[in-house]
Amino acid sequence: MTIVKFTPKLSNTLSVVAIAAKNSNLDSLTLTAAEIKYVKQKIKEDEKTIIMNQLTRLVLIKIKDDKKTGYALEETLRVDGASFGSLLNKHKYKEVQILDLTGHDTHTLAVAEGMSLANYQFLKYRKEAKKETNSLVTIHVLVDKKSATAISELNHVIEGTCVARTLVNEPQSFLNAEQFSKEMQTLGKDAGFKVEVLNKAKIKALKMGGLLAVNLGSQLPPTFNVMEYKPKNAKNKNPYVLVGKGVVYDTGGLSLKPTANSMDYMKCDMGGGAAVVGTMVAIAKSKLPIYVVGLVPATDNRPGENAYCPGDVLTMMDGQTVEMLNADAEGRLVLADALHYAKRYKPELTIDLATLTGAAAAAIGGYGIVAMGTADEKVKNKLKESGNHVYERLVEFPLWDEYGDLLKSDIADLKNIGGPVAGAITAGKFLEKFIDYPWMHFDIAGPAFTHKADKYRGNGGTGVGVRLLTDFLKRLA
Repeated sequence: MTIVKFTPKLSNTLSVVAIAAKNSNLDSLTLTAAEIKYVKQKIKEDEKTIIMNQLTRLVLIKIKDDKKTGYALEETLRVDGASFGSLLNKHKYKEVQILDLTGHDTHTLAVAEGMSLANYQFLKYRKEAKKETNSLVTIHVLVDKKSATAISELNHVIEGTCVARTLVNEPQSFLNAEQFSKEMQTLGKDAGFKVEVLNKAKIKALKMGGLLAVNLGSQLPPTFNVMEYKPKNAKNKNPYVLVGKGVVYDTGGLSLKPTANSMDYMKCDMGGGAAVVGTMVAIAKSKLPIYVVGLVPATDNRPGENAYCPGDVLTMMDGQTVEMLNADAEGRLVLADALHYAKRYKPELTIDLATLTGAAAAAIGGYGIVAMGTADEKVKNKLKESGNHVYERLVEFPLWDEYGDLLKSDIADLKNIGGPVAGAITAGKFLEKFIDYPWMHFDIAGPAFTHKADKYRGNGGTGVGVRLLTDFLKRLA
């Protein structure tokens, strides 16, 4: 991971990224008279990015867009940071320094964040990994000393995001449910949160009918993972509970995915679980004074062994019966048991994250997260504010009673699909049947995985959800 560090003084030998306004004083950049003349001419020509190669270093000047403010401007700066990082790697530079000549530390940190996130690589299985590794190692930021805590927290949230990305990028040949649990235990020990892994026998004892049913087609056992971060100075008595779908690979079960190439990247179906793990890493390392529990039910979904069949009736952990009509609507089944399990904590709020429906991805693409839930408007607004701040924006869908009618079964309490319309909503409506506390559901099917490089989100697992949840929890703390 690329490290962001505080530095009190600008070096004349290291490459530099300067954020500037059109009338900014450039003296601190130690440019020659000819270079300053060149920069002023480019500004006059309305150039937004000015690049100078001084042979031993690069000088990159970003002119702020006067038309953008707030979170839209910060997102632009993150994207610029990704672009600048790519250029620095191309020229094999190991270090860079970033400053804002207009005096906004948050803008400096936004560039550093985008640069560091974009510098993530997953090269574990590459023969030429050493040769392909990015050169950039350290990002020095010139900010006020008061921002030192912000720098530390930024490094932790970047680390948590990269943890989630790596978990998603790992193939199921390595990251089966049991290995997923081992990764959580290792990360918990390092970051400072407890991890309890419930094995198949304990899952059976708890009568988690949804998780056990999805696992029937697999030769490998499921796990149910309980992560707990409870500092002595926690401001909340009852925890905030994060629930993440942990389907490490999804074939669709006996309702085998019919679309060409639709299974190729289904290792990402545990993106919700990865986001919960990454968030636990970020908040624990940041030592936030807040009590948080993370729950991740984990299994693969396959059509072999004694796989559950469309038409089967399942008895869930809470005793409700479900007519299973589509084995590819498995995520809601494993989440339902986890949401019921969460009741024992009497949570302040529960948030679940899942790559749950193609309908959510079809509705808004990879540009945001489909959200719905029973939390009050104040909480929803805080979540939306955090979503805007980190640019993991939330689009709220309704949970009208009429959608519940689509889940009525002729032979059981409910069925696991609602028909051809409003698929993202009926999935959320299904989950609502298993909660009795304030709750939000995030369907991250659109933004959880990319098939080509996407600015600072990279290629593959994006770690979406980690930055949003960490920002939200930090504001609460």
